[in-house]
Amino acid sequence: MGLRVLRKPDLQAKTGLKMSTVDLMEKDEKFPQRIKLGRGRAVGWIESEIDSWIAARAAERIRGA
Repeated sequence: MGLRVLRKPDLQAKTGLKMSTVDLMEKDEKFPQRIKLGRGRAVGWIESEIDSWIAARAAERIRGA
């Protein structure tokens, strides 16, 4: 089974975050880093890393409750 790469629209749909927020969180190393796809400007995010990030946010909420 291969890795699935999320492009911007899929990332936004999955996380509910705007790209400006993703950019800031990546800069602060609080969000999985994008990967370059090829030689152009195309980028994506590894879905398993995004899933882990979401799970960690959910775990933080549970611990905080």
